[in-house]
Amino acid sequence: MADKGVHGTWRLLVVLAALMASIAAMATTATAEASSNRTVVEEVTGWLRIYSDGTVERLTPPGAEPFTADVPPYDEPRGGVTVHDIATGRGVDVRLYLPEGPAAPSSPSRRRPVLVHFHGGGFCVSRPSWALYHNFYAPLAAKLHVAGIVSVYLPLAPEHRLPAAIDAGHAALLWLRDVACGNNIYGASAKSPAAVRRLRATADFSRVFVIGDSSGGNLVHLVAARAGEDSPGVLHPVRLAGGVLLHPGFAREKKSRSELENPPSMFLTPEMIDKLLALGLPQGATKDSRYTSPELAAKAVAAVPMPPLLLMAAEKDLLRDPQVDYGKAMVRAGKTVQTVVSEGNVSHIFYLNFFAVKSDELTKKRTTELVHTIKKFISRH
Repeated sequence: MADKGVHGTWRLLVVLAALMASIAAMATTATAEASSNRTVVEEVTGWLRIYSDGTVERLTPPGAEPFTADVPPYDEPRGGVTVHDIATGRGVDVRLYLPEGPAAPSSPSRRRPVLVHFHGGGFCVSRPSWALYHNFYAPLAAKLHVAGIVSVYLPLAPEHRLPAAIDAGHAALLWLRDVACGNNIYGASAKSPAAVRRLRATADFSRVFVIGDSSGGNLVHLVAARAGEDSPGVLHPVRLAGGVLLHPGFAREKKSRSELENPPSMFLTPEMIDKLLALGLPQGATKDSRYTSPELAAKAVAAVPMPPLLLMAAEKDLLRDPQVDYGKAMVRAGKTVQTVVSEGNVSHIFYLNFFAVKSDELTKKRTTELVHTIKKFISRH
C-alpha cells in the first residue's frame, strides 16, 4: 500500500514537471516571437536602442568596456577613500566618496566643503558607479580635501525625460539638508550609517558645491537655478557656494563652428549630441531651449540668484563654442562665471579617460591643471 502511494506521488510529480516544462517552453517561444516581431525605432550608435514595443536597451560601444565597468562600493580605504551607495529616502540614491581624516573636526572652522556630482551621458546613459567616474572622483575627493563627494544616480531618459534629473538633483540637496539637521540620516537603507554620520560630523553644509560632467554640467546650472527659485530657507543650513561645469552639453539647433570643425571622439559625436538630447529633453523641446541653449539658459536665470560658477571647456571639444558662449551670456546676465579653456589636442571629458591620463603627457598635464583650477575655485568660495 505504501509503495503504491509513493509510486503514485512520483508519477504525479513527473506529470507536473512535464507540464511546467511545457509551459516554460511556450513562454520562451512567445517571448522569442515577440522579440523577433519588434523593430528598432531609434538608435544612438553603440550606446542606445529603442524598440517598437517601448523597450530601451543600453549598450557599450566596442572599446568602451573598461570605462562602463561597474565599480562596487567598498568600506576599506583605497587611496585614502571609501565608497558607499546610499538610498536617501528622498526618492534618489547616491554614491558617497568619503576621504579618510579625523572623525570630527576640532573646531567648526576645520569643517570641509561637500561636492554634489551629476554624471553625464546626455541625460540617457551612464551611472555614477562606472569606472569612468570612479577613477576620477574617488581620488578627487582626497585631492580636494572635501568632507565627501555625493554622486547622484540620475533617472535616465527616454523613460525619464527632463525635468526628472533636475528633480533628482534637487532631492539630493534636500537629503543633505536632512543630514545636516540630523534627520533621515540613514535614508531608506541602513547599509552605511557610519559613513553618513561621518559626513555629517565633518561637513561644512554652508559650502556645498555642485559639479557635473557634460550633460551633468547642464544640471549644475539647472539645479542651481531650481535652488535659487526656492523660498528662502528651504535648503537651510545647506548653502550652494558654487558650481563647476565640466564640458557642459550646451548646444543649439544650428551647428556651431566647433561642432563642424573639431573631430568626434568615443565620448562625443555629432550623432550623440543630436539624438541623446532629443531623447533627454522634455517632449516637444529642442536644443533651442533653456536646457541647452547658451543664451536661453542665461536668460532664464536673469532674475534668479545663482552661485559663482567655474566653467571648464576643452579646445578640441565639439561643444567648445556653445560652452564658451554660455559663460559670456551668463556674465552679460550679471552672473559670476570664470571660464577656463584647456588648450591643445584635448577633447570632451578628456580628464575621465584614465588610459589617456596615464599614457599621454598632454592629457595628464591638462587634467592636473583642471584639478588645480577646481581646487582654487573651491578655496575662494
